[in-house]
Amino acid sequence: MAVTLDPQLLDILACPSADHAPLTAGTPDDPAADVLTCTSCGRQYPVRDGIPVLLLDEAVGGDPAADPAGAGDSPAGGDSGAGSA
Repeated sequence: MAVTLDPQLLDILACPSADHAPLTAGTPDDPAADVLTCTSCGRQYPVRDGIPVLLLDEAVGGDPAADPAGAGDSPAGGDSGAGSA
């Protein structure tokens, strides 16, 4: 079944990784798949009962090298506070 989201919603949705790239419905191989695919990193986010699940832990595939912050969950060069004297 193809993803049927309001076009205005699809315009504002973005990948939750560090680059926040736009998402497209389906996959390159299956445009009717129930997923949203990041146009930059290639991660595929499931759409369940018409609701996009935009969680990095739920994403499938993608190119880790396309996400320089390592999945977008920590700022690059951030201070962890450990080992400072």
